[in-house]
Amino acid sequence: MSRAVPRARGLVLATAIVALALAFAGLIAWAHARPGAVPAVFWIATFIAWAAAWWLNRKLVEATPRRESDALDAVLSPLLFGLVVFALWEIACVGGGIPFVLLPPPSAILAKLATSGAILIPDFVQTVLRSALPGWAIGGLAGFAVALVCDRSPFLRRGILPIADFVSALPIIGIAPIMVMWFGFDWHSKAAVVVVMTFFPMLVNTLAGLAAAGAQEKDLMRSYGADWLTTLLRLRLPMALPFIFNALKINATLALIGAIVAEFFGTPIVGMGFRISTEVGRMGLDMVWAEIVVAAISGSLFYAMLALLERRATFWHPSFRRR
Repeated sequence: MSRAVPRARGLVLATAIVALALAFAGLIAWAHARPGAVPAVFWIATFIAWAAAWWLNRKLVEATPRRESDALDAVLSPLLFGLVVFALWEIACVGGGIPFVLLPPPSAILAKLATSGAILIPDFVQTVLRSALPGWAIGGLAGFAVALVCDRSPFLRRGILPIADFVSALPIIGIAPIMVMWFGFDWHSKAAVVVVMTFFPMLVNTLAGLAAAGAQEKDLMRSYGADWLTTLLRLRLPMALPFIFNALKINATLALIGAIVAEFFGTPIVGMGFRISTEVGRMGLDMVWAEIVVAAISGSLFYAMLALLERRATFWHPSFRRR
């Protein structure tokens, strides 16, 4: 009997999702059959389908996972929400007759993604692999190393932290042209912008993490006769890992943003930022959105990999303990 209830619930859930998928597919087909000229009943049906999807999503969110198999609900809820958003986007653009230059429908963006691999792949390599990732790694390592030095020298810590706050407030559109003048138009200048953007978040977070160890833990290490290096490796760095991973995740998004924006101020004829700026001038909004989708997927996957690594490295942290 206990197994029959989850099976029945899963069957009802699957039936509701299939019914919603068919409803939205029918609405999208209806909108494409009469673009910009759908009747009022079309919008009423769209509102009903959206309300049903909202109700189903609320039920998924309110269901508390009790077993590992129930964690499927945690994946279904954001997936359903995202698919409904894209369906409503398509319906609004096609059925409402929104001009293409203002907002292209998802179908046009997906078509551009499918047919522009020869352009998108070199842009991805130039911006993500050659600019964002090297700058993220160099900036993170440099910030971590300087944080260790500042931890040993209170004088340096008091002098560098105000500078870190000042540089963090500098606008990227002011830094990028300077870096292009210093390092040239290739990927080196974009990586330099990323280094500037990611250095100080790592520095500040690492210093905060190194100070997170409690007085009792430090006294215990001193009672064992541990020197500074042993205390650092055995106590303070493990305690600082959540702060360090927080900086790495923040820098993952900053690195991609910095590399793309820096390409607006000078780059070879390749790169996401270059493509976005040129296609906006040509009114190629489908290509602009295709580049945005590639950037969003790349950033999300990078962030997810860091979050998974953080979970493996800091499994002992209270935020990851099972209740």
